[in-house]
Amino acid sequence: MSAQSASPVPDRGRRAMRPHLPMRPRWLCQVCAGPWPCQPARLLLLMDYRRDRVALSIYMAACLFDATADLMKQNPDPRELFDRFVGWTARPFPLR
Repeated sequence: MSAQSASPVPDRGRRAMRPHLPMRPRWLCQVCAGPWPCQPARLLLLMDYRRDRVALSIYMAACLFDATADLMKQNPDPRELFDRFVGWTARPFPLR
């Protein structure tokens, strides 16, 4: 077996996981119903953007822009929204 085909099912763990995507306008996860981006969504996003943290921050800032329009009607704290959507992207996060 070559190094590329070490597993009989390529990317088995990655493909088996359902994507944790947001349900608008409440911005809850479609899979676990937690506030999106939930922890599994953050991990998947970090994996997808592992080579470009700036692009991840830009993507999440765009999500924050969309979510603000939806969620400000519910009167949340703007600081909480920033931390939820963008603040976590700048923190060091070890990927192994």
